[in-house]
Amino acid sequence: MRIKATFFVASALSVCAFSSAWSQALIPQRTNPPPSPPPAATQPPAPAATTAAAPAPAPAPTPIKANCANPNAIGVARVVQIDTTGGPGFGFEHFKQLDFLRDKEVVLTFDDGPWPVNTPSVLKTLAEECTKAIFFPIGKHATYYPEILKHVAAEGHTIGAHTWSHANLNNKKLTDDQRKEEIEKGFSAVKWALGAAPSPLFRFPALQHPPAMVTYLGERNISIWSCDLDSFDFKASTAKKIVDTVMTKLDKNGKGIVLMHDFQKHTAEALPELMTRLKAGGYKVVQVKAKAPMTTIAQYDEEVVKGLKLPTVSSRPLNSVVQTISE
Repeated sequence: MRIKATFFVASALSVCAFSSAWSQALIPQRTNPPPSPPPAATQPPAPAATTAAAPAPAPAPTPIKANCANPNAIGVARVVQIDTTGGPGFGFEHFKQLDFLRDKEVVLTFDDGPWPVNTPSVLKTLAEECTKAIFFPIGKHATYYPEILKHVAAEGHTIGAHTWSHANLNNKKLTDDQRKEEIEKGFSAVKWALGAAPSPLFRFPALQHPPAMVTYLGERNISIWSCDLDSFDFKASTAKKIVDTVMTKLDKNGKGIVLMHDFQKHTAEALPELMTRLKAGGYKVVQVKAKAPMTTIAQYDEEVVKGLKLPTVSSRPLNSVVQTISE
């Protein structure tokens, strides 16, 4: 049950609230991860050999702006810069003051990555369409697959954070210090994975907004992202269902911040058709960038590194060990 935050005009209950909740339970196994998300929650075991803390991966290459090779691509119609001072909120489901989208504009957002197969598939479609999105990765997932998250950055997408473990911060069993740790470690883990600070953009798991944490994010100058419409991709049995859900809501609302999950197999499958439908409907993509990068807290940066114990023989980044020479 969502607690209505007193710091903004919010909807008492939001259909969006269910979307991120599904993946809260899905913390993957570290060893031999499946190609698609597992159906049940499991805590990844610690690696057998634990002698040295994992070094930070090499930073992702700086994105290079290139001409779009696809003449029919949806592209990016407009780029907006967000000043996150004071923790502004976006997404009409909860925050109705800062509605920056024009008619027929959309912001594409993806939660819960990075994840093998699915995130790269999403990135491939976005690249083919020469368009950009916001990614809200889970901290633990970022430490499992830093190379995938670096790929997200290299493609020029905006990267925020989605807590360390996807804990519901409205859980009354959590103290405020534990809630803050979830937020801060999430950002620190993303920073470790990227080798550079992410953007100060944050989405609450299950879109549950504890008032005290809304205040805290404001003090930390981190913007809060809800959504205008939910794809409900976590419930969809087919890719077509996701496309139909998004387009029906967009055609009704005329615009919106769309919540999806690069964690979901059907979402990756649905994205090419969704791009086609968006173009046919005359929709345009807006890219969001933060005015300044996130400033993480040293204590949590250190906690993330301390918890990443890897065999010393595996200290080199993946791309320096394994390279594709033929496909």
